[in-house]
Formats: sequence, structure tokens, C-alpha cells
Amino acid sequence: MRAMAAVDAQLLWMSARVPNDQFLLYGFVGPPGNIEAAVAEVRRRAEDCPELRLHAVDDSWLRYPGWESGGVSDDQLVLHAGPAMDWQGCLDTVVGLTRLDASRMSWCVHVFPEVFGVPAAAGVGSVVVVQISHALGDGHRSAELAAVLLGRPRAPVPVGAPERGLLSWRAAVAAREHRRLQRAIGAGLIDAPPAPRPVLSVNAGPRRSADARTLVLDRSRLAGRTVTVGALSAVADALGGLLAGRGEDISRLGAEVPMAIRGSRGAHNNFRNVAVDLHPELAPQDRAERIAGQLAAHRRRGEHPAWTASAAALEAVPAAVLRWGVGRFDPGERWPTVSGHTVVSSVDRGPADLSFGGRPVVLTAGLPALSPMMGLTHGVHGIGGTVAVSVHADPTVVDVEDYLDRLRHALRSPREQT
Repeated sequence: MRAMAAVDAQLLWMSARVPNDQFLLYGFVGPPGNIEAAVAEVRRRAEDCPELRLHAVDDSWLRYPGWESGGVSDDQLVLHAGPAMDWQGCLDTVVGLTRLDASRMSWCVHVFPEVFGVPAAAGVGSVVVVQISHALGDGHRSAELAAVLLGRPRAPVPVGAPERGLLSWRAAVAAREHRRLQRAIGAGLIDAPPAPRPVLSVNAGPRRSADARTLVLDRSRLAGRTVTVGALSAVADALGGLLAGRGEDISRLGAEVPMAIRGSRGAHNNFRNVAVDLHPELAPQDRAERIAGQLAAHRRRGEHPAWTASAAALEAVPAAVLRWGVGRFDPGERWPTVSGHTVVSSVDRGPADLSFGGRPVVLTAGLPALSPMMGLTHGVHGIGGTVAVSVHADPTVVDVEDYLDRLRHALRSPREQT
């Protein structure tokens, strides 16, 4: 059994308080000719991939959980048989799925063999949803694992055992590097991160229910800027207009954006959340430039040794201490400030080389989890030349149809499909 990295253990423990499973949706042209054979092929690919045979073992309060290799169970392949449903019905089903018990299974595949109205697919399509415990992978690694299940031959590189080290020494190094980072910020060599911002109505809680919608467009519609920047600029327009219409102050409107950490991978999760000012008051081009500049500043700050030292210090924290800290988290507690008012999670899932039952993929989408302080999240996921922008929202906080119309207008694409 291989010990879990501290960040992976945190996400595992936190999932019991705030569900954080990832749902990766893939749409295909047409239903598979032989559904049993198609599902059997997915299972064979899982059995051939060591990373997809892992499950969590958490049997002692005093030590970190571990990853243990096992087989692939029948429960990990769920066929949603019965009458064909439409695309929205498929999204509604996904929103209602319960979280995984990673000690039993760290992932699960849900197969919808006949789905009407799959965006970018004429007639009846099929949908495969890969549900993955966040402890097993961040957005990029989960996409790599899902791609293995759907025919891409390149399996992700296995993660090695964490190096725990001596906490006192690593804490001292982290403190020293943090002081160096603060001096660099003070000297203007590195930009300071944005300050926390007051909550707005989209941060009201607790969560009562959830709705999901998607907009699908050609990647070329975001030409001249990255997909992430283009999506953030559109969210600024749509969310800013919604909240301004409620009479709220949007001068500090911001989003949390998961950003991959460069360098060697020491955990299944290799990312950090950064805060981005959305600048809804600016013209789209100026706004996009400001957002792109801030993302670049976050990347530069993340390359400072302070971040590596901080991660190393976290790895040295005794399991009982970190477990106690996670246990102190109260989902019902309300905070006056947030780092971002919404989440925009953007992942490029690669070329359109996936298939299910011989049917080619036409789109991929995702629904970042809601939380007690986050009633609206966005997924931005691309495969081949197609990008899906997904909205996941508590309808008691956001009128989803109204917001989708605002987002559609902000994207200004005549070829969007819902």
C-alpha cells in the first residue's frame, strides 16, 4: 500500500463534509451497436491501467490513508438503461448522483446509451460520465484517466510515494521562503495576490438544490485569446450584469480559477486555486488583457520557491494533526469575505480521439462542485475543436435560464447549442 500525499488526503477527508467528486461528461455520435461489448471494453481498459485499480484505505487515525491496488468491480460500471432521455435529462441525472466512497471505488462510469439532443451530435447520441474521487486526481489527471477508459493509449505517469520529512525543518524553510516572497512583492518584482472580497448574493448558503446547463461552441469563436481568458471575460459580463441588476456592488467581482502547478508531480492533485479580478466595468478587450495579465502574474508567483517549500511543509504535517484540522471545518459557518464569487474551472481534454462502442466523441463537459459558500460554478472543457461552457448553480440563488441567456450573449457566438 502506498501512502497518500497530504493534499490528496485532505480532499478525501473533506469529501465527507463537502462532496467534491468530479464528473467528466463525454458525448458521442450515435448509440453503440453492442452496448454490452462497449461496456466490457471500458472495463478491460480499466483493468489494464494500474492507476484505475486503486482504492483508498483509511484504517488508522494516526497515519495517512493509502492507495491499494485491487480489481475492477461490477459496481464501477453503471448502465442507465430504459427509455432514451434527452441531454438535459442526462445533466439532471448527473447532478443527482451521490458521492463515491473511495474506500470501495475511486471512480465509476455511468453509461447513457441513448440520449436525444446531445450538442454537436445529430439525432440520437450516447453519453459516458466518468465520476472520479477528487483524491484520485485533479482536473488534468482525471481527464487523463477518463481518456484511458475511452481509448486513448497514453496512461498517466504513476505517482510516487510522498516524502514526509521533518516538520520543524521544512516549516523553517517555508517561513524563510515566504519572507523572501514578501520582500519581492514589496520591491515590485512580483505582483501581490488579490485581497479577499466581500460576499455577494451568489455566495449565500447553504446549498438546497442544483441545476446544470451547457453551452457548446467552436473553439475558433475564442480566437485571439485563450479559452480560459475568453470564458472568464464572458462570465464577468454575464455575472456582473446579473448582480448589478440586483443592485449589488460588483466593483470587486472575482473568480476562483484552479491552476496547474508546473514541475514534477508528487501527488494525484497538482493544482492551486488562484483569485482573478473579473473587471466587468471594462470593455471586453481591455478586460481580457487584464485577466490574462493577472493569470500570468499568478504563474510567476507560483514559480517562487516559497510555494514548493510550503507544499513540502504540508507533507510533513502528522496525519493526526491534518485530520484534526479538516475535522474542524464547519460547512455551516458563514464568512464575510471570499477569494472569488464563482469558480471557473478550465481544462483542455486533448484531441477528439476518444470513442465508445466505435462511436466518435463530439464534446466533453464538466460540472465543478458547489459548496456552502459557492452557489454558482462554471466548467470550461475542450476536446478537439469544441468547447463546452457549463453552468452549475443553486436555482434558489441564480435563475439558471436567465443566467444562461446572459452568458450566451456574452460569448457572442451564433453557433452555440444548449
